Amino acid sequence: MDSAAGTGRRRQNEVYRAGVYGRSPLVPTTARPLQRRARRRLTARAYAYVAGGAGEEHTQRANRTAFDRWAVVPRVLRDVSARDTSVELLGRRIPAPLLLGPVGALELVHREADLAVARAAASLGVPFVFSNQASVPMETCAQAMGDAPRWFQLYWSTSDDLVESLVHRAEAAGCEALVVTLDTTMLGWRPRDLDLGHLPFALGKGIAQYTSDPVFRRLVEQRVAAAGDAAPTQAGGAAGRDRQPRPTLAAVLAMVGMARAWPGPLRENLRSPLPRAGVETFQAIYSRPSITWADLAWLRARTRLPILLKGVLHPDDARRALDEGVDGVVVSTHGGRQVDRSISALDALPDVVAAVGDRAPVLLDSGIRSGADVLVAVALGARAVLLGRPYAWGLGLGGEAGVRQVVSDVLGEFDLSLGLTGHTSVAELTPEVLRRVG
Repeated sequence: MDSAAGTGRRRQNEVYRAGVYGRSPLVPTTARPLQRRARRRLTARAYAYVAGGAGEEHTQRANRTAFDRWAVVPRVLRDVSARDTSVELLGRRIPAPLLLGPVGALELVHREADLAVARAAASLGVPFVFSNQASVPMETCAQAMGDAPRWFQLYWSTSDDLVESLVHRAEAAGCEALVVTLDTTMLGWRPRDLDLGHLPFALGKGIAQYTSDPVFRRLVEQRVAAAGDAAPTQAGGAAGRDRQPRPTLAAVLAMVGMARAWPGPLRENLRSPLPRAGVETFQAIYSRPSITWADLAWLRARTRLPILLKGVLHPDDARRALDEGVDGVVVSTHGGRQVDRSISALDALPDVVAAVGDRAPVLLDSGIRSGADVLVAVALGARAVLLGRPYAWGLGLGGEAGVRQVVSDVLGEFDLSLGLTGHTSVAELTPEVLRRVG
């Protein structure tokens, strides 16, 4: 097929040519069957962590039903034979208004975790936002991506030294922006994980950005040293009062998992207090609920990178963000994982776009499942969107190739939807393309 055919027709032809030889796509090409198959493949804990939302998951459902209130009105008899799906974002042109958003603890779904996602993203030229809660250090993923675009998600720790270290590492790793996540200063109430008693970070999963950081490692060593100094020296001391539960198989496996997560030989780590202290240190400093607008100046003074605030849902917060000197906002409900009965991300988008105007890009996260969803979000004013759960399901089912297919399918559908509605460029997508139907 000629290269001018566009990503959609090329993707279709790949699938149909393979079908002639009896080969079907590696993973389902739409979101719901993709999730159903991933549920059958993954462990209960892995599936619950990725799929789960806050409370009774009203927000998660609202993120999807919000798209049902909008319909595209196609136009006909327009020459759409050549289409350009690319957009400019923070000075770089990317192939479509799509980024891969940060998803933590991906080792739950596939052993190659973030590294597989990084390779898939790089092969397609799609930016990947490295998770602060990654299972693979950012430097390893950056090396695998070459010159492909990547950003870094930042959770604001209680240790400013650690925050500064992570930021400097992101700069050195070639990240082109910081995405400061504001809606997770505390973990939301997540019943799927609670009912299983499962928090991956407590098992040493999803903390590779920390265990690879020199500041964090120093904090862990200080914790171990302080614990040694405080140890009781006489029988009947604190240790006698704080009786430890009898070891179980689950506890032993947890300790082995922590030892594997800590850098160094497993045999040595099993005898070392550092792996367990690393998990305890992470839990103690993971996020800072006291962060305020005043802290942004501190961050701005420590990095040359563009700063975007993720988790903005109110137009007044969007205006304040730009007044404080940030470079963009991400409208997000954290995939419905933090506040139940929150306004949906798509419902919040138009007011935030109106508040920001042309001052900075507005991105949308939460609820994106398809190329058609991308079109609706862009028509409502998003400069680009972040894709999350679908690529995680693809990772669980097919590793790097599964991620690549999921992203290729979304890109292909977006291209075809653009053309089939009578448009040839992303700039033509405006609210006039849509009708509110609900």
